[in-house]
Amino acid sequence: MPRCRPARRPAAFGHPGEPTRTTKKKTNRVVLATGALTLLAGGIAFAYWTAGGSGTGEAGTGTTAPLTANQTSTVSDMGPGIGPQPLSGTFTNPNEGPVYVATVTASIAAVVDVNGDPVAGCSTEDYTLTGEVMTVNAEVDTGDTWGGATIAFANDAARNQDACKGATVELAYAVS
Repeated sequence: MPRCRPARRPAAFGHPGEPTRTTKKKTNRVVLATGALTLLAGGIAFAYWTAGGSGTGEAGTGTTAPLTANQTSTVSDMGPGIGPQPLSGTFTNPNEGPVYVATVTASIAAVVDVNGDPVAGCSTEDYTLTGEVMTVNAEVDTGDTWGGATIAFANDAARNQDACKGATVELAYAVS
């Protein structure tokens, strides 16, 4: 008896996992269509008009508000034979960010009594500032510190300085 062979499948089906003629045709069509669209899109991407023109604008530069040097050191009981006392303090910076400060300079503005009036017989000459130009050379913000100067009573043995008893020395500070 002759052996039976399995029936042949039509060539359109091929072997399992292998592309068929129909599938190959569809794949070729998809590749061609994709290529055509790519070329068309590429042509669109490079097709444009050019034009010249001009415009204007502006940019503002900010300003800074003055800083304040606040004395935080306490100076008291100045008199004959008492050594110099340190001057130091902090900054108040009303600006949005740090501001560069080169120096703080101390000066004696006035010598006054308890009522704020000038003291007869006692003047700024009766006090001595040392190191009154204090170097900072930094960007500072509120709360940053400064210091380095001292103040003392200037003993003058050649004259009576009793008028300076109880006087208040008003100091001024310049920030630059």
